[in-house]
Amino acid sequence: MITLALSKGRIFDETLPLLAAAGIAVDASIGASRKLILPTGDPDLRLIIVRASDVPTYVQYGAADLGVAGKDVLLEHSGEGLYQPVDLGIARCRMSVAAPAGFRYAEAVRPGARLRIATKYLQVAREHFAATGRQVEVVKVNGSVELAPLVGLAHGIVDLVATGRTLRENGLVEREQIFDSSARLIANRASLSLRADEIGPLVERMARAVDR
Repeated sequence: MITLALSKGRIFDETLPLLAAAGIAVDASIGASRKLILPTGDPDLRLIIVRASDVPTYVQYGAADLGVAGKDVLLEHSGEGLYQPVDLGIARCRMSVAAPAGFRYAEAVRPGARLRIATKYLQVAREHFAATGRQVEVVKVNGSVELAPLVGLAHGIVDLVATGRTLRENGLVEREQIFDSSARLIANRASLSLRADEIGPLVERMARAVDR
């Protein structure tokens, strides 16, 4: 039995058509189920539903053979013990720095200035600013990160942006784009090595589904 870890929401919804193109039928209605282990049309493949940030951990430690995770999640996790054979090209977005429209961002990031950034992507934020020699204080916020600059918790945020609507509705604008993100098929290195005959063909079918 091959186990594929998915998170509910956009990644789940956009992975199902790829699985179908790879010859694996999944009833879309099971996405509304509260069950955490779900069957597929292939008796040798099951899905487990976990939080997006936990997908790499389940795969790294072998609780799942494969998973689908965004580049943002993988960078924060560090990717240890994982193989990333396929960029699925789904769940596209970008990681950006945003700040209030009236904030003098250019002055705040000059050498010697001290900028406070709120984000749940601590590693990404620190590495981004460190790479350009800028000093920032990073504050961890798990939810409603857009609120932080509005109430004085931080000067700006680092977060994923898809359409930009949430930023606009809260008076924030993008100041820097850090990277483009999409979801990747990830694999446990040991599983891929020891069970290559089982897992390899599925990886290849997923890759062909992306190229269609």
